[in-house]
Amino acid sequence: MLIDTHTHIDMIEDLSVEEVLKNAADNRVETVIVPCAYPKDLEKIYKLSQKYENVYGMLGVHPSEARDWDDGLADKIRELAKSPKIAAIGEIGLDYYWDKSFNDIQKDVFIKQIKLANELKLPISIHDREAHKDTFDILKEYNKGSTVVMHCFSGSVEFAAECIKAGWYVALGGVVTFKNAVKTKEVAKTIPLDRLLLETDAPYLTPVPYRGTENQPAYVKFVAEEIADLRGISYEEVAAATSANAKKVFAIL
Repeated sequence: MLIDTHTHIDMIEDLSVEEVLKNAADNRVETVIVPCAYPKDLEKIYKLSQKYENVYGMLGVHPSEARDWDDGLADKIRELAKSPKIAAIGEIGLDYYWDKSFNDIQKDVFIKQIKLANELKLPISIHDREAHKDTFDILKEYNKGSTVVMHCFSGSVEFAAECIKAGWYVALGGVVTFKNAVKTKEVAKTIPLDRLLLETDAPYLTPVPYRGTENQPAYVKFVAEEIADLRGISYEEVAAATSANAKKVFAIL
């Protein structure tokens, strides 16, 4: 069985949530974890997690939406996170790819959400795009006990090693199947199995052989297959290890 640790099933346009979850189950994906990106979606993600037994939620504000943060959101997250189906704070972090004009706001909101995760004793799912050093430095300074998952890891083998040394987890998705993703393939070969997680980031970053179409949790199997091939181990070994890691990190029953 597989666990998709980061999938925006609420953003998939071509299929209903029920169809998405049926396809997942048909491909032996037993659990999906849905992150929050926008402040307006906190309730939506919470309700998804309550409605479906095999759906867990994360609550947080994506760095690209940091200008929409207000401190009242922390109280809302505190209340919703009382549910055991809320598995993490996420996705939070830094994104310097699109717009660098509000980096300081991103950092401030990132720090606030790290502290909130610490208070709630929840893991954190990290969005880090072209902001490796600042992301790492802020986590090292402000995170006081929350398990860290580096979602959609895009760094080098050397950066991955630093994250592992810090005690964090690395999550890989469809990019590892791309022919030109040399760096990500090298990371997949070297990450200790007990620190590896699988994800799709659906509806984005669809793996080969469906690249160019809308992604969905069922396709996480292609990520597992590619990692198994790269490491020269069985698919079953990758599935078992990554699922055990996800259950441990996110307290999935």
